[in-house]
Amino acid sequence: MIGKRGKKQQAVEEKVLDIDASIQGNVVFKDPVNLKINGKFEGGLTTKGNLTIGSSADVKADIVGESIIVAGKVVGDIIAQKDLKLISPARLTGNIKTPRLEINDGAILNGNCQMVFDESEITNLEAKPKNKFLSADEVASYLEVESSLVVEWANSGRLRGSKANGAWRFEQLAIDEWIKDGKVR
Repeated sequence: MIGKRGKKQQAVEEKVLDIDASIQGNVVFKDPVNLKINGKFEGGLTTKGNLTIGSSADVKADIVGESIIVAGKVVGDIIAQKDLKLISPARLTGNIKTPRLEINDGAILNGNCQMVFDESEITNLEAKPKNKFLSADEVASYLEVESSLVVEWANSGRLRGSKANGAWRFEQLAIDEWIKDGKVR
């Protein structure tokens, strides 16, 4: 594009992701993106750019981002490095840390707020997903395999877990690492 003075102007490429699906896991965006979540999300989310949690969203995650708008349901802690806005019908259950906060009429915050003025306190933080324990049936559903296969993997030592009262228990973070390492086959 050529401007009035003949200088070439660079068009800023806008990356937009509009997600209306169920997602589970830990997601990190290293490049700025305009992200909108309208579906279900569970895990941890670290993003740069603008994050919008739509009014139909159901999110169970710790979130770290730059500019965040919440209109849906969120259960988890939020760190907004620039600003956080809660707009109706937002329902946030969790603690927040941000230098700038706006809560509109009809939005609900159930948690603590820490207003941060020193940017160094929040710039290098990442979402820390909560670890929870899963049964063999829950792992099977999570991995979309049969329960008997999960038990077989655990009995052979391929999948790390612990047995309590005759039933296998697995840490979700360990399952996520196992998947990331490509050990599911």
